[in-house]
Amino acid sequence: MSGTPFLKMHGLGNDFVVLDARGAGFDLTADRRRAIADRRMGVGCDQLIVLEPPTERGADVFMRIFNPDGGEAGACGNATRCVASVLMDERKTDHVTVQTIAGLLDSQRTGTGSNGLPVISVDMGPARLDWREIPVHAACDTNHLPVGAGSLQDPVGTNVGNPHATFFVADADAVPLAELGPKLEHDSFFPERANIGVAQLLGEGRLRLRVWERGAGLTLACGSGACAAVVAASRRGLVKRKAEIVLDGGTLDIEWLRDNHVMMTGGIAVAFKGELDRSLLS
Repeated sequence: MSGTPFLKMHGLGNDFVVLDARGAGFDLTADRRRAIADRRMGVGCDQLIVLEPPTERGADVFMRIFNPDGGEAGACGNATRCVASVLMDERKTDHVTVQTIAGLLDSQRTGTGSNGLPVISVDMGPARLDWREIPVHAACDTNHLPVGAGSLQDPVGTNVGNPHATFFVADADAVPLAELGPKLEHDSFFPERANIGVAQLLGEGRLRLRVWERGAGLTLACGSGACAAVVAASRRGLVKRKAEIVLDGGTLDIEWLRDNHVMMTGGIAVAFKGELDRSLLS
């Protein structure tokens, strides 16, 4: 091969370029990450995923996550399910553990969807609810964060590997999230910025969700955002501890377990395989 092989994968339209650096590493500067993620000049993706050798016992792979702005992310549920599927196919198993900078994520193949594609469940780890863990600028009740913009007020703060603020609204599709999302993402109340979700209760155990992702913008789906939404809705008494999340790209099943871990289940797909031109890595 003359270029660097990659996989283009997605979970409900949340798309990724996956590079395998387990054999040999890449010198991926922030500029190179941005070039690969660019949808006009590069391949294009919501996140760039780099597979590296694991550094903790029990892990099958280390997954590094980069946003289109070149910055590193702590967690991505949809990417975890995609990477887990790759590892499962490699190892001919239905269970793998993916290591991230946010922790170890146990993943299991639970079946096949109606479209014939694999369905993967991931334990996203514990929901962190303390103001210092999210984090936010000052001590407060994270079930009612004192921050907002325009029609978006009174969110719930949750950290599921990365910080989320979930706003409950009457009509999620009517919210100008492309306008309000970046304002809230960069609000000084969030020292590490935040993912901004708008959630609408559709019925018992069912939520509509849209997410402005930190460093990525609007995406068709956000796995960690879906986890945060269920935790937030449960804390507010809107759902129990399990719900179906309706995103632009499809649905995810989320359950907030009694041990505080959050389970996410949904489908994944390989869109295509390709090679990165040398110019994107030089």
